[in-house]
Amino acid sequence: VTNGGKTTLAEKLKKMLPNCDTISQDDFFKPESEVKTDERGFKLYDVLDALYMDEMVKSIHNWMKSPASSGGVTETQNTCDNLKITEDVYILIVEGFLLYNYEPLNELCDRRYFLTLPYEECKRRRSTRVYEPADTPGYFDGHVWPMYLKYKNELEETASNIVYLDGTKSQDELLSFVYSDIIQELKNLRE
Repeated sequence: VTNGGKTTLAEKLKKMLPNCDTISQDDFFKPESEVKTDERGFKLYDVLDALYMDEMVKSIHNWMKSPASSGGVTETQNTCDNLKITEDVYILIVEGFLLYNYEPLNELCDRRYFLTLPYEECKRRRSTRVYEPADTPGYFDGHVWPMYLKYKNELEETASNIVYLDGTKSQDELLSFVYSDIIQELKNLRE
């Protein structure tokens, strides 16, 4: 969901997890001139066609080939809940709003988290952000929220192994839950 805390959560996890890097879907938006406009004049940013998804997948594959040389990997070593994460374990956090609706990307994910927000809270948060280009009047109700519902419904019908997170919870609660879940996944991989 837009303004659900995806980037904040990803950046905090990157700081906590050794050998960790992030890739953000926001870095793969097409230029405004290539984004379609609907009959109401809304730029259709909240759809897969507004993104260079193949390029994003290619970036992830490149990272997977050589994670240690990506330049963004956290270099610290850590002891996490009695689990020594050694330098041969690398973690890539991919964050964005249409990750699991694009099958070539979805199939690369080991863990999947999906932040949700109720309509009113989402609209309130969205109204406090400044976008370039700026949201036009009615854009949230006419495009952003309907696309969120559409893609969320598609996920619920087709995707599996998604952990839905309540975006109204505190950042600390969300961080603690996801961090613990990742550490458990790493422990499971070690066993």
